[in-house]
Formats: sequence, structure tokens, C-alpha cells
Amino acid sequence: MRPIAYIKMFVAGTVCCVGGPALVYYVTPDPDELFKRYNPELQKKTLEMREVREKRYAEFMGKLREYSKSDKPIWVVAAEEEKKQKIAANAERKRIRDEQERQRQEILEEQLSGK
Repeated sequence: MRPIAYIKMFVAGTVCCVGGPALVYYVTPDPDELFKRYNPELQKKTLEMREVREKRYAEFMGKLREYSKSDKPIWVVAAEEEKKQKIAANAERKRIRDEQERQRQEILEEQLSGK
């Protein structure tokens, strides 16, 4: 191969490697610019939900930090925690159902004894 071919390949590679990301950077809009393009209702809703999203993100990061303290992989610890939460939620639903059933029985007994 002649040296001119190497120069052409180097120039073409440089254009692709530098020009591609530069073009993406140039055509990607700024987040503030995108926000300004929203309709007013969507802007208002986004601003209202910002605090909730930030709170959820902070909780998520706290859980990740907690999970990372374990010797197990994070996804294993997260799955175990999710399983514990499901068990607790099922127990709470069962407790509520039992309480409602008990109240229903009490009401029936009062109605029967009142007749």
C-alpha cells in the first residue's frame, strides 16, 4: 500500500471518530430547551412531580447503598428484600381481611341478638 492510502484511512477514521460524536452533540437539544417546548400543563405537572421523583431516587440510592454492604451480589439481596416485602404485604392483607371478617361477624351477631 502506498503512504497516501494510509493518510486517507487516517483522515477518514478521524472524521468518523471525532465527527460522529460532535454531530450528535450538536443536534442533541439542551434539557432546558426541551422543557421550554413542553406545553404549560406538562411543565406544571413535571414541576409538581419533581419532588416526588427526587424522593424516590434518594430512597432507591439508599437501598442500593444498603444492598452493597452485603457480601452477596446486589440483585440477590434486592430479590431477598422484595420477597420479604411481599410476605409482609400478604400478612398485612390477611390481617385486614381477618379484621373485616371479625367486624362483619360482630355486626351479624348484634343484628341477630337485637331481633
